[in-house]
Amino acid sequence: MEYISITNEVKLAQYFEYCGIDDIMVDLEIIGKKERQNGLNTVISAHSIEDIDKIKKCLTKSKCLVRINPIYEGTENEIEESIARKADIIMLPMFKTVKEVEIFVELVGERAMKYLLLETPQALVRVDDILDVDGIDAVHIGLNDLSIGMGLDFLYEPLIGSIIEYLCQKIAHKKIKYGFGGVSRLEKGKLILSEHFRLGSKMVIINRDFRKYKDTYEEVIKEIDMKEEINKINSYLESLIDAGEYELEQNRLQLKADIQKQIKTMFNNTK
Repeated sequence: MEYISITNEVKLAQYFEYCGIDDIMVDLEIIGKKERQNGLNTVISAHSIEDIDKIKKCLTKSKCLVRINPIYEGTENEIEESIARKADIIMLPMFKTVKEVEIFVELVGERAMKYLLLETPQALVRVDDILDVDGIDAVHIGLNDLSIGMGLDFLYEPLIGSIIEYLCQKIAHKKIKYGFGGVSRLEKGKLILSEHFRLGSKMVIINRDFRKYKDTYEEVIKEIDMKEEINKINSYLESLIDAGEYELEQNRLQLKADIQKQIKTMFNNTK
């Protein structure tokens, strides 16, 4: 499993690397994000292009991943700046059309790895044509914005209607690496991780709940041993190799029931 975590703090990035996080994300995305996620328990990162320098320089094994803004008049400059500062991976969010993906892939070329963050209903509908674009290194399915774009009630709701399974099958057919959503600690995310395994996912974002919503190195190490928690997840995923289809299907059904219960609770609390 490829683990991704977001920070622009050097000490925290180094700690993430020590704990087994593969990709440290510098998050430049701000265009349209506040409007989309208004009122939700999400964080809009206040990262800058200069943060790429310090994060890249402090890493020895992990890759520096830069999430740029959706395609706009400044995209070429963002990409050129990110590559000049030696970003290993560039991720394109919120694309809706094949043309946007073609522009992104052409601008990056072979100078960095090219990850797509598939998180719009338009991209879902157009997935076949999007995946026909040569040069895509990985696709991550973003549950939060996808659920918002579809007018759903809960970010994990796309998991219960076979939509994510549909996308995973499409991407797997193209032999492109893929993953979806975020995950918390094993005690809270076991069923989600089982679904990652069942669907062949190879990427996941370590969410803020994983580190108990702490954002500085000093706070994180006081609250949690992230290395131990990552090791627990790895051990659990390895144990699923011996799981049969029946066990994985039972986990899927339990996850579906839990998500439906959460949605019902949310609905009742808004009455």
